Amino acid sequence: MEFIDTHQHLIYRDRLGYGWTAGIDALATGDFTVADYQTLTEGRGIAGTVFMECAVDDADYQAEARFIAGLMRQPGSGILAQIASCRPETEAGFTDWLDEAADLGAVGFRRVLHVVPDEVSQSRTFRAGVAEIGRRGLSFDVCVLARQLPIARALAAACPDTVMVLNHCGVPDIAGGAFDAWAAEITALAAHENMHVKLSGLTAYCAPDKRDLDTLRPWVGHVLDAFGPARMVWGGDWPVVNLGSGLPDWIDLSRALLSPLSADEATAIAQHNARRVYRLPDS
Repeated sequence: MEFIDTHQHLIYRDRLGYGWTAGIDALATGDFTVADYQTLTEGRGIAGTVFMECAVDDADYQAEARFIAGLMRQPGSGILAQIASCRPETEAGFTDWLDEAADLGAVGFRRVLHVVPDEVSQSRTFRAGVAEIGRRGLSFDVCVLARQLPIARALAAACPDTVMVLNHCGVPDIAGGAFDAWAAEITALAAHENMHVKLSGLTAYCAPDKRDLDTLRPWVGHVLDAFGPARMVWGGDWPVVNLGSGLPDWIDLSRALLSPLSADEATAIAQHNARRVYRLPDS
């Protein structure tokens, strides 16, 4: 079973600003490059990647997409497409950016919502922007904290024709055991057929000594029950995954978590759903 990694971050500090990494020991210094990623995943069954915008400093978000487009064009990069950053809350220049980003290989967009006031994604302007993304046949990745899952649900309801992907299973507090409220919101969110979910990031939310299959199984099981294998994609979340298990161990854990499924279901999650949701070329 080979994976398409739909959540590959890359960090090139000589080109772009990553202020959010300050104070995070595992991420605060050094670069995390295509070559680094390929060395780390060699022989581990990664069929290709989708670059995920890396929450660069506001002044750099368009420059990031342009830079990544150049990396994509390099032979052997393995990058199939990118999910670019956008600012749906700002009308000025928004559609121009959608036009340009499409020419840069963007198959979708993301605006991290836990770094802005909750009201931002509830504005008429923001929702109109996300709806426009859907009208263009592109997707919108939703990155919220567990407490913001009602915000994600409201956005899915307001933009029913936009395919959305909930990042990191909604960032559950696994270490704190906060299962019930999160599970109820996941079930409610999954009722919106335009919403999908990304199996990614989870080990970063576990206690350091509990980043294992037994800990993760009930959380992933609930997401699978809610969304079904047809609405789940997989992501590595490197290098943020270094705050948890690290990417090689996350790949191994993912295989184990998917092993009870049928071969068709597991392969759908590993890569086929990604090809459909992000409109990637067939292998």
